Amino acid sequence: MAPQSSDMVAILAHALNAILYAALGTVLARGLWRTEPISVTEFGWVRHALPAPVLLQLWLLQQSMFGSGHMTLGVGTALSCIVWLSVVIYWLGSFFHRLEGLQALVVPVAAVASLMPLLLPASRPLAHADVPFFSLHLVLSMVAYSLFTIASLHVLLMALLERRLHSGALPPLVRSLPPLLTLERLLFRILAAGFVILTASLVTGMFFSVALTGHALQFNHKTLFGVLSWLIFGLLLSGRVLWGWRGRTALRWTLAGFVALVLAYVGTKFVVEVLLGR
Repeated sequence: MAPQSSDMVAILAHALNAILYAALGTVLARGLWRTEPISVTEFGWVRHALPAPVLLQLWLLQQSMFGSGHMTLGVGTALSCIVWLSVVIYWLGSFFHRLEGLQALVVPVAAVASLMPLLLPASRPLAHADVPFFSLHLVLSMVAYSLFTIASLHVLLMALLERRLHSGALPPLVRSLPPLLTLERLLFRILAAGFVILTASLVTGMFFSVALTGHALQFNHKTLFGVLSWLIFGLLLSGRVLWGWRGRTALRWTLAGFVALVLAYVGTKFVVEVLLGR
């Protein structure tokens, strides 16, 4: 296939992926604000339709990362991969909990993120892909990012739900969510899982750094914000156990840790690749 024809297929595939996500996200988002009754099965079909854009995005990610014969991971592909993992985790969770309200936040984000590999493509192959511990560190980092992305969306929806509870007007889709206390317990389980995986990511990153440079840690923006995010989430989880932190305190610390984590990797890659062009 000619290069221009291949590029056109990629553009159309990404556009189709975004349209599929946007269509499902619109249906879910409308349910957050509707006040008229909703049948039990009205949004159930979304769970069965979601694998279509999920599988298409998986193929697009594979093409973006390995289609050139070398492993590449630009900031656009990294963002798309993180959100894709978030959607998959939410989709799997929907078999055990009523999560349509949470999916109403993540699916529209996926519509935008699915276009990121086109808008912010990688300019060169990924360096050091053959160094031991690199692949494991990369996978753990992506999973940790995804879990903390979910946690951040989770606390935003909890804040919306709490505000709606005070106003006394709850749309049916919001009423289908588990109680606030259940959502809070689920939030801290997600945070705990993310913290464990983030810890493993930092440890494998140290082994990778030793194999590459002979030093466990290099003082740079990625290391600084990565360790800072680990400390923030560790403090939040400790505060939950020792002092019963919850509510707005959990919201602020979760978002602060997430921002630090974004600055650690995605922010660094954005500055280096997009702003500095390196």
